[in-house]
This record gives sequence, structure tokens and C-alpha cells, in this order.
Amino acid sequence: MQSVTTQIYDDILVILVNNPPVNALSWHVRQGLKDGVAEGLSDDAVKAIILRCDGATFIAGADITEFTQAPKEPDLFSTLDAMEKASKPIIAAIHGTALGGGLETALCCHYRIAVPSAKLGVPEVKLGLLPGAGGTQRLPRLVGVEAAATMCAGGEPVPAAKALQMGLIDRMAGETSLADEALAFAREMIAAGPRATRDLPVKGDAAAIEGVKAAGARKWAGFEAPYANLACVEAATRLPFDEGIAFERSEFMKLMMGSQSAAQRHIFFAERQAAKIDGLPKDLPLRDIQKVGVIGAGTMGGGISMNFLAKGIPVTIVEMTPENLDRGTGVIRKNYEASAAKGRFTGEQVEGMMGLLTPTLSMDDLADCDLVIEAVYESMEVKKEVFGKLDAICKPGAILASNTSFLDIDEIAAATTRPQDVLGMHFFSPANVMKLLEVVRGEKTADDALATAMAIGKKIGKVAVVAGVCDGFIGNRMLKPRQLEANKLLLEGATPQQIDKVHTDFGMPMGPFQMSDLAGVDIGWHRDEGRIENIRDALCAKGRWGQKTGKGFYDYDDQRRPTPSTEVATIIEEFRSTSNMQKREISDQEIIERTLYPMVNEGYLILEEGKAQRASDIDVVWIYGYGWPVYRGGPMFWGNLEGKGKIAEALERHGFAVAASLKAKA
Repeated sequence: MQSVTTQIYDDILVILVNNPPVNALSWHVRQGLKDGVAEGLSDDAVKAIILRCDGATFIAGADITEFTQAPKEPDLFSTLDAMEKASKPIIAAIHGTALGGGLETALCCHYRIAVPSAKLGVPEVKLGLLPGAGGTQRLPRLVGVEAAATMCAGGEPVPAAKALQMGLIDRMAGETSLADEALAFAREMIAAGPRATRDLPVKGDAAAIEGVKAAGARKWAGFEAPYANLACVEAATRLPFDEGIAFERSEFMKLMMGSQSAAQRHIFFAERQAAKIDGLPKDLPLRDIQKVGVIGAGTMGGGISMNFLAKGIPVTIVEMTPENLDRGTGVIRKNYEASAAKGRFTGEQVEGMMGLLTPTLSMDDLADCDLVIEAVYESMEVKKEVFGKLDAICKPGAILASNTSFLDIDEIAAATTRPQDVLGMHFFSPANVMKLLEVVRGEKTADDALATAMAIGKKIGKVAVVAGVCDGFIGNRMLKPRQLEANKLLLEGATPQQIDKVHTDFGMPMGPFQMSDLAGVDIGWHRDEGRIENIRDALCAKGRWGQKTGKGFYDYDDQRRPTPSTEVATIIEEFRSTSNMQKREISDQEIIERTLYPMVNEGYLILEEGKAQRASDIDVVWIYGYGWPVYRGGPMFWGNLEGKGKIAEALERHGFAVAASLKAKA
């Protein structure tokens, strides 16, 4: 099948792209475009040319798989140059999405018509790149400097209606009549002739860029690509077009060869790879999930329920007391109404979602559910009791899932007569917001149960990753050595603020002690035992339970802004004294070596034990579950950049047992 064909309709030549699934600009598509334009220009009977696409979308971008391959001719520059310089008008007929190189192709057409559902954008910044085929130079000429800067540095697509208002498209077509309306529009434009975007004046001036930069400063902290995009848009305001193109190309190559874009492209592919389950056929029949049960209407249970309700899946939610049930369903409604106030839902949609929720005090009401997710107190005995009851209540074939964050799924499954139906579905808090879902495969979990849990995770908008049974699975298991070392460093001379700053400077949203204060210092603390064996015990004994009590490792004001605590410093000094430890200067590099390097080491141990399918899955867990900076690609990707030998040497120097595969030469 040819990826590009042509057809003549009286005096109009239509170039039709058909390169499934998203009509990417592969080399053969570029060749077809170039040949199609040449055909139209050489035929005197042809007065105008239309570029249109088959399938679900217009050209949705470049072929990313070509980024790491030797370039194939024709390149995109020569292809687009031939289009823009054509002596006959070329009209882009857009449906679906025109993204990245796809939009740049449309920009090199002389006019653009789109259906109302179309979206147009330049999302390259999300791969650590910029539009490298003239997008940063042509957009300011069509939509103005401020809009171009926002599109390039933010990467979000704009809907067709806004694109029309901005001047990005010239005409709106009916949703089902694009082909016919594009022909009519093309005939209108014959008299107008070609209109090269490069020849238009830039609209607006560079001053607008500062506002865009200020608005994105917090979100873009640590990222290189947004600022490179803005620099290119600024260049369009002061350089002739060809010099602006040269500047854009130079900035593109800097990003392309840098570690940040490599990291962001790694995560792009890693996320898609994570959905694949090794050893399972793609066509494995899945279990039908029409109704979901959730046990527990607290923070986690309520958040989990919201994911399903938002996708139109009915939920039966169970609590032990009317007060807890009313409180939990009230919070769900409040959260939905808050979203509606921000324009994310209509009032009618909120009522529709709440209408799918069935609150109950009886677990017997879960009998007709296809999937039941337990979100109760993190106690093995409590969970085993719940699963024993579910075993007697739930219908055959129902999937029984635990939201545990570290407990043994196999032990939980053993409380039932159907361990093949039991697995873990570890959501992250807040469960209706966080994208990560660890799907924990037990020793006896059936293949179709696992595949169904992964598929339902995708359906509710999660990035699902398969994990094996071990303490903490993937994410929390790797968190443990970081927290242990951070606490040791306190006794040796580092402060909570120094350790946290090293992590936030690295790009993490918060450091170990900020995270502890947010989650609750008292989690897992047994106050009835009365033992004070470490710094955390001492903090808890003094009521320093974190942000919820206004004091933890830090003191907090009414707006929960942290300041260093003299009381905490005294507690640390007392423990240091009783431990007979000498306070010493701790370098930031040592903090990295003793908190981040052990995480990489733990990742290799997880792989050696088969608790994760692939290293990139570990990176996905940490990007989407713990806020690891995407421009560093996840702990395993970053570990490779640091160097396995360097990490192994540092860990051995600090007394760690190093994973065999980390010590092995790359």
C-alpha cells in the first residue's frame, strides 16, 4: 500500500496521506509529499493543491523512531520548502490532530481548513525538544508572539475554534464534509494565489515573551526545552526568516544531543512499554468489568472510586459506619463540585457521576461486582479478614484487588479459595489525581486477571506497571534505603533542610523530610509501646506529627510554610550524643551518593529478583508515582548516565552491599 497517493478533481490535485496509525512523517511520506507537489506544479490543468489524510487524523507528528537513525532523504526541510515556495496555492485540510511536524507541514501550506473537533499544536517540548522545521519562526507570523510562545513552550494543543480565532486556520469545515469543503475552499483561493507563511510579518514583539516565561517559571523549573523554545520565538522578532531558521536548528540540535531530551524520549517510550506484559499474548481474552466495588470510603477509597465514576463505571462503596460512609461520599461530591467550579465538569456531569455511586454498609452488596478493590487499614490481619469475607460473597471470576502499598499479596490471597483472582492494585494518593498504578502479580494470579487489571488501569487514565510481590513492591521498596540513609545523615551532621535541598535542587518535588511531614511522621508509630529508639520516635512523642499538627521535622505557619526547628535540632543533638557520634561536615555530593545511589542499587536488585519486568518500568514508577524529574529520565536511566562503575564504587566506599548487575561492566 502506498503511503501517499494523488487524485485530480477537475482543476484541483488532492494529495492523500495514508500512513497508519497516525500518518507520521516517515521518509516515504516525505517523499510522497514532495512528489505530489511536483506533480501538481507540472500539470497546467491543476490550479490548486489540497493536502489531506486518511484515517483518524491529519499528520500527527514526526516519526520518533527515526530520531536515533541515520537520516533518510528527503529531509523534512526540503519537503516543506518545496511546499511553501510552490507557485500554486496549497491548502491543508485538517481533521484529528495536526501536531509537531504535522502542524509545521500545515504551516507550510498556504491556507488551512479544519473540522471543529481538530486540535493543533507543537508538543515537542514534552520530549525535551522544539519544533525543528520552522515552527518557532512561522507561528509568530500567523498567531502572534505571545500565542506562539505559549504554544511552543507549553506544548498544549489548541482546539479548532481557538485556532480559527488566533489565525492559525483560515476556515472551519463541517465535521463530516471536510473533503468537499476543502475542494470549494481551494477553488476560492485560486484567485488569491499562494501565501507563504515565511513572508508574513511577525505579529507583536518580544516583550510578550516575558509574561509567558513568568507564568511558566514554576512548572518549568529545571527544564531546558521551554526556554530554548522561547529563545527561538524571540529570535523570530529580531532576525530575518532564514537566520531565524538557522537559530532554531542550532537550538534544536543542542536539545537533541542533550541528556534532558534523551531522558524525556526514554520516558515517552517507557510508558508505552510498561503496558506490555511479558509472556502474555496480545489477544488474551480479558474479563468484563462492568461494575466495581470499593471497600473503604476514606481518602484512598474515595479517590479510587472517583476514577471509575469519571469513566462511567458504576461503583458500590462500602463502609463500616454511617458517619464514615456519609463523610466519604460527601468528600467525593465536594471534589467533583470543586472540579466543576473550575470548568472541568458540568453540574449535570457531576450528578451523573454521583448517580453511579451506590453507598452501602453491607459487603453483601458487592456480590454482583466484577472487580472489588480493598482500601482499608494497612494491617495484614484486617486485610485477610476482608478477603475471607469477599471469597464467600463475590461471584466466580470477580477480581479481588488490594490497595496495599507493601503487604504480601500472596499471604492475602491465601485467605481465599481463589488465589488466581487476587492481585494488588496500588494506587497513589490522591488516587483520583496521581497517574501511577502498581499492579502486583501474585504467585498464583491468573494471566487474564493481571491483563484485565492493567487494561482497566489504562481505561481510568492511569499509567499501570506490573510489579512482583516483595516488601514495598517497586516504588516504596526503593524509597526505604533513601529514608534510612537520610536519617543516618542527620546523626552524622547534616540538617533536614540541607538533605531536602539536595533533593529539590536535583529536581524532586520535595525531600525526604518534607515528604515525611506531608505524609505524617506518625505513620507506623506505635505510641502505646512508649519506646523512643530514634529521632522519629522522639518527634512523635512530642506531638511533632508533621504538617497536620503544625510541626514535624520543620515548624509550620498557618499557610503550612516550613521553617527550621530549634526543637528538632536539639533532639538530633541529643541522639547524636547518646550514639557517641561526632558531628562532621556533610557534602551535598555525599548526600547524593548515600540517598540516590542506593535507590539505583535497589532497582538493580529488584530486576535481579524479577520483581519488575524491565528497568524502564522502574523509571515509569518513579516519574509518575514519586515526582522524579522527567528530564532525568527515572533512577535507572539517570544511573546509567552517572555511570554504573561510579555508583558501585561510591556505594562500596559507604559500606553498601552492591547488586551484582550494578557491579558488572556495562
